[in-house]
Amino acid sequence: MPLPFLTADRALDDDGPEAGAALPYEDPGRRRRPYRPGPWRVGGAALLLLLASYVLFSAMIIALAGSVPAAGVCVAVAALAIVCAVRLVRAGVWMDEEGLRLTGLFSATTMRWSQITAIRTTQQPVRWLGLPRSVQGQAVLIEVAGGSSPRVAVTDHSADFLGRPESFAMAADAIEGSAARYR
Repeated sequence: MPLPFLTADRALDDDGPEAGAALPYEDPGRRRRPYRPGPWRVGGAALLLLLASYVLFSAMIIALAGSVPAAGVCVAVAALAIVCAVRLVRAGVWMDEEGLRLTGLFSATTMRWSQITAIRTTQQPVRWLGLPRSVQGQAVLIEVAGGSSPRVAVTDHSADFLGRPESFAMAADAIEGSAARYR
């Protein structure tokens, strides 16, 4: 018995009713990430969600014991951990026809393609997993019109690409290709 709802590429099947339909992530007007989140990013978010589940369980025990204000504090801490986990997974580079969006844990910057003068991959010291320690690596730099210093979009030692050099090369090519196409 075929289960077409289990596959993401069911629209590409020649015998299905949706033959030739575009996949949901191929919408050109929708902002998308040119790479998958890496294992370090997903693992960190999973640990945060595990911590949140323990804190929510402790909030339930505290509430059953009779201290509702303390349980409320635990629920607030768990909600903060869940929000941080979601933001951690959503951090990275997002692109669409309008421009490029660099999303971090606490901030996001959007640049239109017309504002970007150059995107290039260079060898330079980069931060290892976002920590203060620097190692020699590759970074995709974005130069914005107006003479400001270049911004680092992604590095090969970030949580998305540590130990995955092929994925970094594909993401860098996708970012540079989109810049050439939309500028």
